[in-house]
Amino acid sequence: MAGKELLLSKDFFPLAFSATKKVNGSPAVALQESGDPWFVDLKDVLEANQGNPHFSLDEDLLSRVKTCHKKGASAVIFYNSSKLEDNISFQPKDRSAISEIPVVYLTKEGKKKWFRDESASQDITISVSLSEVHRTGNNIIGWLDNKADRTVIIGAHYDHLGYGEDGSSLYRGQEKMIHNGADDNASGTAAVIELARLLKQSKLKKNNYLFIAFSGEELGLFGSKYFTEHPTIDLSTVNYMLNMDMVGRLNDSTHTLTIGGYGTSPEWGSLFSEKKEYKYFTFKFDSSGTGPSDYTSFYRKDIPVLFFFTGLHSDYHKPTDDADKINYTGEVMVIKLIYNLLEDLNDKGKLAFTKTRETQAMGTARFSVTLGIMPDYTFSGSGVRVDGVSDGRPAQKAGLKTGDIIVKLGEYSISSLDNYMQALSKFKKGDKTTVDYKRGNESGQAQVEF
Repeated sequence: MAGKELLLSKDFFPLAFSATKKVNGSPAVALQESGDPWFVDLKDVLEANQGNPHFSLDEDLLSRVKTCHKKGASAVIFYNSSKLEDNISFQPKDRSAISEIPVVYLTKEGKKKWFRDESASQDITISVSLSEVHRTGNNIIGWLDNKADRTVIIGAHYDHLGYGEDGSSLYRGQEKMIHNGADDNASGTAAVIELARLLKQSKLKKNNYLFIAFSGEELGLFGSKYFTEHPTIDLSTVNYMLNMDMVGRLNDSTHTLTIGGYGTSPEWGSLFSEKKEYKYFTFKFDSSGTGPSDYTSFYRKDIPVLFFFTGLHSDYHKPTDDADKINYTGEVMVIKLIYNLLEDLNDKGKLAFTKTRETQAMGTARFSVTLGIMPDYTFSGSGVRVDGVSDGRPAQKAGLKTGDIIVKLGEYSISSLDNYMQALSKFKKGDKTTVDYKRGNESGQAQVEF
């Protein structure tokens, strides 16, 4: 620009739905001429919609780009001259339809630096190149073959956050720091390895044991989802699945242990009530078979599950979740508990499965309603793919099915899980709206009431 180059991320960045193109022009900030890039100030729309719960800036940006393109703009450069925060950032998970023209956002620093005179023309070259980045994760599997007719799966995820590049870190410092994840989830991975050692030496031979360290859990249960869609054994022979996620910070005073999936088999209730050895723990039971860990993927396949969790703490998703914070004695007690469960279940035969209530998926948006679906976190297309439908909830009543792809909720287009959550936040209990969806090659619309 005028012989100078803007700095990516600092002065500007492309929006995720931008076209991959290169355009040239000599526009002025204050003029919008056909064939040139257009500068679009968001000041008026932000101020006009301040406090409007039904306003979606994402929708507005998409609409404005389409309008500008129809009127002759070769590119759109958004900026914000108001004092209101717009919170616009590059969203790598945005799956909105790609625009016909390049779209970039000019930061306040960039505008102040390069556009002191809004009436002056600027020689501009905009080149946007976006491509998908694919990463490969690997599940690590161990097989203890006892020649039995059924198999128990024992799992934990071994991935964590690295340097926090994917945005899920709660660390707010400036220095780049590694997140070791001692509790989340080296503790669960260590428990799987120890249980494998104990079971190898044991006389518990009525089940085979499949030990799985899952990858990609932090990004959305990718590893466990992949395994259940591409299993190495016949899933109909799976007896039950035990999942350990953050079992390394047992409180020495309360000995509180959360057990998830408690309602997925009638066997779980009688089992925990019978054992005196379990009195060491204070149990918090959660009946749901779904939640933010890998047991959800197996519950989706009608497999009884249990989830073991010693609780959140102030080091969660921070570099301070390190080995010196682990309660090693407490973890040993959790492992002993799980081994005792395996002993008690050795002669029980194949466990019955029962459906449970389903927990509401959580996101950054606050919302008081839910459709009653389990999103497919591994889906990479535009929209939200339905991975499961809860009984008696709005989605089921509206006729939505597993595999449907939600593309619009009321007036809000859905391109990703994030803006699905944002759209949900616009509704309250009792509201009625429509859901647009794709089912295979067909499109449909359903009426829902929250």
